[in-house]
Formats: sequence, structure tokens, C-alpha cells
Amino acid sequence: MRGWAALAAHISAHPVAGTPAQMRVAFAALAPNGPVGECVMLGGVPCVRFGPQTGVPILWMHGGGLVFGSPATHAAMAQMMADYAGRPVILPQYRLAPEHPWPAPLDDILAVIDALPGPIDLGGDSAGGQLALLAALRRPGRVRRLAWVSPNTDRTGQSTTRARDTDIMNDDAQDRNLAQLSFGPHLFIHPDASPLLADLSALPPVWVTAATNEVLLDDTLLLIAALGRAGVDATARIEPGLCHLWVLWPDTLTTAAGAIAGIADHFNGAKG
Repeated sequence: MRGWAALAAHISAHPVAGTPAQMRVAFAALAPNGPVGECVMLGGVPCVRFGPQTGVPILWMHGGGLVFGSPATHAAMAQMMADYAGRPVILPQYRLAPEHPWPAPLDDILAVIDALPGPIDLGGDSAGGQLALLAALRRPGRVRRLAWVSPNTDRTGQSTTRARDTDIMNDDAQDRNLAQLSFGPHLFIHPDASPLLADLSALPPVWVTAATNEVLLDDTLLLIAALGRAGVDATARIEPGLCHLWVLWPDTLTTAAGAIAGIADHFNGAKG
């Protein structure tokens, strides 16, 4: 499978719908095959490590609306990131809703951070980006650099892109329903559901990307503006076309491989 047209056909053939259990199976079938990785326990949380065993770790939170997704669904992306960075990439297998509602996933991420010695680099995609942002705010000074791919940042209604129908991977209704499985009826007033409104001024340097066709585009654009007002060093890359979570397929899309290389360079201290 090569190129955007083939990937779009693959996504259309594997809809992620139904019960949480059915969505987990469907998303696992949709995601690309990747290496197994090494299972490790950190802070009582099962994790999977890709790449070398030594070096400043990159802690990456997988997306999936806090309901589905796993280290296995993000293995191809994680391995490429480890290869580019020359450092270990660790994916926590955090607890998922609805069996484990909020703040269970964030508690797991914080436990992993607390179990790792010294500074770390932190990132995530979609709801995983939301987790990474919140974890960095909860553990000031522990994170050297941050990277996000299309993070969920706002439930206050500021977005103008959530109503669009150009994202073949995601839509506002599904994104909202997934979030409500974790946050429940307090989704629209819970501060953790809208980290855009938090004090961002103490965040370390940030690298963020999103695609122009996705419903979460404004979540990223609003965040970039908020980072600027807070005086945070931020690098942004907005990709034309594409869909939510396009970075999962680096062997299919050169833009995905390029984004992962950009994240690795950022974590290694490169500018731009």
C-alpha cells in the first residue's frame, strides 16, 4: 500500500465503530503492522519500549480517544521515531474508558513519569497529545521538550473546524462521544478537557503538527496562538490535506515519515 489514495481506501474499508470492544478490534485492524517492542513496567504501568535501552527516554502517548489504541497500534510510528532519534521511545499502556474513566489515564502517565529518572521528552497524538500536555503541566520541570500531533485541547466551542466533513478518519460526533466515555457529563466544563485554557507559560519548547482536513485542526491552531501569547517556544507544521492520525502510516506517506523525523529532531534539540 503506497500513497494517500491507497491509505484513504484502507481507512474507508476499516471503519472504527460500535461498542468500545468493537472499536478496539477495528482500530487494531486499521493500524499498520509494526515491531513488538520490549515490555517493561514503570510505576506499576505496563509499557512497551522501542529502540535502544539507554538514552534520555521519549515518552509517547498513543491516541484513540481514551477508549481504543495501544502501543501495538502505534508501533510502526514509535520504532521509526526511535530510529531517527537514536533513543528509546516508551509507550505506556494506560487504562482506557469506559472501564477506567478520567483521571485514570492521566494518573497512569504521571506514575510512569515519576518512575523515570531525570528529565524526559514527552509527546502524543490526538487524545494522547492531550495527555502529554496535561502531564507536562502537572509535572513542571520534568519535561525537556514536548511534541504533539493533532492534540485535543478544547471543548468550549471555540473551534470552527469540528463541524467539517473532510476528515475521513474522524468526525466531531465520534470524537465527542469518545471523550464523554471518559469524562462523562462534565466533559464541557472539566478543565482537563480544555487544556487550551490552562496557564501554558511554564511549558518547555514545543513542536506541533496537524492536517488541514481534520476536524481537530482548530484545536491545534488555537493552541499555537495560546502558546505564543504565553511566550512558549513553539514550532508548528500544518500539512495540506490528509486526515487525523496520518502519522501512523510512515511507510505509506512520506509526510508521515517527515513529521516523525521532525519530532525526533525537535527532541534531539534541532531547530525548525
